Amino acid sequence: MHHEGHFARLRRAAVSAGLVFACLGLGGLAAPAAAQSPAPAVEAKLDNATCLTCHDGKKGKLEVPTPAGKPRALHVVDPQKFQAGVHARMECVACHTDIKDNAEKGNVHARDPAQPLAKVDCASCHQDLWDQTVKRGRTEERPRLGVVARNIEAYRKSFHARPNADDKTKPNASCSNCHDTHSFNVPAKNTPEYTQFRLGISANCGTCHTDQLETYQQSVHGQENAKKMLADAAVCSDCHTAHAVAGTSSDPFKLTVTAQCGECHTKQFETYKDTFHGKVSTLGYAYTAKCFDCHGSHDIVRVDNPESKAHPDNRLETCRSCHNPKKGLPDVSKGFASFQPHADAGDFNRYPQVWAAWQLMSGLLIGTFGFFWLHTILWFYREWKERKARGGGHQHVRIDEVPAQLHGKQYQRFTATWRVAHLLFALSLMVLTLTGMPLFYPDVPWAPAIMKFFGGPQVTGVIHRTAAVIFAGIFFWHLFYMLFRIGRQWKTFEIFGPNSMVPNLKDLEDIIGMFRWFFGKGPRPTFDRWTYWEKFDYWAPFWGVTIIGVSGLVMWLPSFFGSFLPGWIFNVASIFHGEEAFLAVVFLFTVHFFNNHFRPDKFPVDVVMFTGSVPLEEFKKEHALEYQRLVASGELERHLVDAPSPTRLRLSKLLGFTLIAIGLTLLTLVGIGFFFGG
Repeated sequence: MHHEGHFARLRRAAVSAGLVFACLGLGGLAAPAAAQSPAPAVEAKLDNATCLTCHDGKKGKLEVPTPAGKPRALHVVDPQKFQAGVHARMECVACHTDIKDNAEKGNVHARDPAQPLAKVDCASCHQDLWDQTVKRGRTEERPRLGVVARNIEAYRKSFHARPNADDKTKPNASCSNCHDTHSFNVPAKNTPEYTQFRLGISANCGTCHTDQLETYQQSVHGQENAKKMLADAAVCSDCHTAHAVAGTSSDPFKLTVTAQCGECHTKQFETYKDTFHGKVSTLGYAYTAKCFDCHGSHDIVRVDNPESKAHPDNRLETCRSCHNPKKGLPDVSKGFASFQPHADAGDFNRYPQVWAAWQLMSGLLIGTFGFFWLHTILWFYREWKERKARGGGHQHVRIDEVPAQLHGKQYQRFTATWRVAHLLFALSLMVLTLTGMPLFYPDVPWAPAIMKFFGGPQVTGVIHRTAAVIFAGIFFWHLFYMLFRIGRQWKTFEIFGPNSMVPNLKDLEDIIGMFRWFFGKGPRPTFDRWTYWEKFDYWAPFWGVTIIGVSGLVMWLPSFFGSFLPGWIFNVASIFHGEEAFLAVVFLFTVHFFNNHFRPDKFPVDVVMFTGSVPLEEFKKEHALEYQRLVASGELERHLVDAPSPTRLRLSKLLGFTLIAIGLTLLTLVGIGFFFGG
């Protein structure tokens, strides 16, 4: 047998070395034998050619006898594959450090059979090489080694690196379990070799994960991989990664694998991120449904396959795996289960209702902002121009036309009841914005921070709905109050009169007149008790509360509404709720703030909504028609009050500035989300 010839060669080498050593006479040139130290043993270093005399894989299955006389299989290496691999220039003994060319103990590797084999530590070796490369400043010359170093770091944190449950001395998987270290090589992408490499990954993983491999082979991914030989079909490492393998029950894995699905299913992933499930996942929380919850994982099949969990016949059961009372969620109905989790608002043919909702809201936003921002810009320019012409400062108001006994008096525009209602309205809306916009723009940096501050999506949702109830409560209280007052005065109340908030022809004339004034084509209109922009601010919540409130209620109670409404209602509700909220927030913190605080004649803050009153001179200028009517009727003094005290005025300004600062901060966050969000 060839291993006996190897023993003979080793013995001849040892004898020859001894003769040469003896002939040199080095043992007795200077000192007596008793004074000499024993010469250290000389161990020859094995080269790869010598190793291959026994371990050449081309020779087929090889066995050698153990000291006990039993056959032992030799690990064999394909020389050609080894030469083509990344380790071709390395010596075998560089890794197998316990292998010595010494036969004195009757073992070709001179290893005590009672001692365990030395462990080949791939990670430490590569890490040491990379550390040396970094130290020498040669990282650009060895980019692949840098990739290996990053893979090592990922592996050491992975599930595979943890101690095996059955044998704590071993990890769950080591480098050599996945890589054939003697022939390892990652071929260049887009080559036939790389295709074969990709196609073999799942089978490699399946040497340990046999059950998962069997299930995977029956899936759509496995069929495309094995039967169609498609290299771009998903394999284990696409979902689990190659080195950062985590436990599948961990939150990081659930979030990562969802993003991994999106690497191939890009369009579906984008539409998924538009749903509540996707937004919560984007914020970094793993408790909502992910791709694998609805489609399966190793057993995934096409949606039109009757076996698919996402098939229309199976969706209700799939939804109920999460939406059930045992998990703290109400049961669901067929209507709920027909919700479209991948609805594309740009696809009219497949999702006409969603398309129509998106077009309607887009038109509403463009029309509203287009008109009022133009109105704002022109108004600012006109007031700035007039202010510059008069040398700066607020417009001078002549007080000589006001009776002397009324100087210093103020006209009360809002009672304490309306001021409190306005304040609660403002605060609840700001809370709604702060708690709702992180879900609207979940992929901007501030969104996860705010969500974490409030305690996560579930707690934030409770706060959001509480603020919504307060907001709606104030609105309906006001509605009932106004109906009650109008009902008491139904004989004398003029629905289109000067005291009514209902728009009339005078408002249309004022709008036209304002634009003529903007362009210097006429004087500024004179206004009555309510201006057209004040009426718009008043009526906007009627639309907003209806759209935002109803859509929010539908999403708050999906099980109830899903019992008698089709699933696309939830898709439409999501669009209406988010886009109308965006419209309200941006309008209030731009147009409303400008009309009341930022236009040159009001800047920096108008405190009338906090004090309730306005200087009589200013009232005469801003609402000349009402002033004239009250003077003519002799009712003016009945509406006059003393000016607020300096302390009250300072507190009102502080409150005003605080609310303005909060509003502008929220506007900034929304702006960041709009321009930089996904």
